[in-house]
Amino acid sequence: MRSRFSAFAVGDTAYLLRSWHPGTRPPRVDLDAGQRWGRLEILATTGGTAFHTTGTVTFRAHFTSRGKPGELCEHSRFERYEGAWVYVDGAVDGPDDSGSRGGGSGGAGGTQG
Repeated sequence: MRSRFSAFAVGDTAYLLRSWHPGTRPPRVDLDAGQRWGRLEILATTGGTAFHTTGTVTFRAHFTSRGKPGELCEHSRFERYEGAWVYVDGAVDGPDDSGSRGGGSGGAGGTQG
């Protein structure tokens, strides 16, 4: 999860796509150039150890969008795929002000499509 947040922060869409489960991965990720990701809070986790094949992360990601502060809260699901942890999907908790809607943000606020 932290590596995906870092990828959003630096605009590494190639990493975001590589770390997304192929069964739910969009054809591309369009990032908002006016959005800056600043801080990640991990609120809860389940599974996700070397002994698990699935896990969840509930997080709050803080950002600014065109100078206005915002946050995204999401409950994300991850699975081991070919030995690596990959993002499956997520549910956004309430309004997120990030421009992301639908089946999750992609793990920290990307627009899918």
